[in-house]
Amino acid sequence: MSPASLAEVERQAQRKIKQRYWLVIFLRVALLVVTLGGWEVGARLEWIDPFFFSQPTLIVQQIFVWMTEGTAQGSLFTQVLVTLEETVLGFLIGSVGGIFCGIVLGRNKLLADVFSLYIQIANSIPRVVLGSIFVIAFGLGMASKVALAVVMVFFVVFGNAFQGVREADRYMIANAQILGASRRQVTMSVVIPSAMSWILASLRVSFGFALVGAVVGEFLGAKQGIGLLISTAQGAFNASGVFAAMIVLAVVALLADYLLNLLEKRLLKWRPAAF
Repeated sequence: MSPASLAEVERQAQRKIKQRYWLVIFLRVALLVVTLGGWEVGARLEWIDPFFFSQPTLIVQQIFVWMTEGTAQGSLFTQVLVTLEETVLGFLIGSVGGIFCGIVLGRNKLLADVFSLYIQIANSIPRVVLGSIFVIAFGLGMASKVALAVVMVFFVVFGNAFQGVREADRYMIANAQILGASRRQVTMSVVIPSAMSWILASLRVSFGFALVGAVVGEFLGAKQGIGLLISTAQGAFNASGVFAAMIVLAVVALLADYLLNLLEKRLLKWRPAAF
């Protein structure tokens, strides 16, 4: 095949990729418009009860009121900042603890055999239930929300880190040992890089769990935060407020997922692009 023909094939392939990209964007927007439009029309025609399910225009109005006039607990930005601070702290502590324990137990079979039963027992407990205990133990402040977020994150990250260490290439480990690498050098230079894909995949998922932990903790008892907004709106039978708080949470989660995706791409430049 001549160079001109190869260039033409490449141009056609690039054109198809762009067409598919814009097709996906169009279908996403169309789905959103149809869903919100159908919701709004159904509420106005009283096919659905706006008292229980609200409607898009009322939700937008609620968000606008929160942004301009604030909430009963203070400005909307403050509520988001409080929840985000609790989430990030719980995410960092739970992630570091999960990665460390996963690597240590993954590299030490004796410790893994000793602690495996207790980890299974702890992991089987519904972690959201622990929120009430943390509120009793640590009060209505930030500590109880961070503790619940830590518990929500730890087991997700630990499981992936542990499995990633166990899945490390045995031939590469053996070759490193033959070349004289110490156990620490094997762990740092072979095992951890091999498990990095597992660990980073768990981080993207676990941030959502940290956010859930923070919000549930605020819902159970707090002075500020998005969870308290949801609880207050629920107590006042304000469906628009509940949906508005959910949208705020979704925006925060999407932004965090975008940042974690950038981090993953930066740390895993060697990984081939997915198709």
